[in-house]
Amino acid sequence: MRHLIPALIAAAAVAAAPVATAREKLEPEAELAKLLEGRVAGEPQKCIPLSTARSSQIIDKTAIVYKVGSTLWVNRPEGGAESLDDDDILVLKTSGSQLCSIDTLELHDRTSRMYSGFVSLGEFVPYRRAKGE
Repeated sequence: MRHLIPALIAAAAVAAAPVATAREKLEPEAELAKLLEGRVAGEPQKCIPLSTARSSQIIDKTAIVYKVGSTLWVNRPEGGAESLDDDDILVLKTSGSQLCSIDTLELHDRTSRMYSGFVSLGEFVPYRRAKGE
């Protein structure tokens, strides 16, 4: 029994460790601001090329950020933004080479792959590093 108590204490400490070290999640607008820190907004565009988009990131209930080269393109959907969840997968059905403000994207839950909503895209605002940085 004496050996059981230290083992239980150690197990409890290990179980509690992820909670203690878990990173605090920022509010969506604060998360977006942190991502865009040191960048300057350019003129909004109707489309971006799909072939050069390297990644996308969903900011919960706020925006989708696409990385094209060193530029971050922020899209605040015209409709359905409240459905955006950073754990969703974006699904675009197109045969075109561009992603445009007239397009819609389906959202699918990453775990179940079930449909969870859609967004109607807005204009794409480029954010580039400020000169001298």
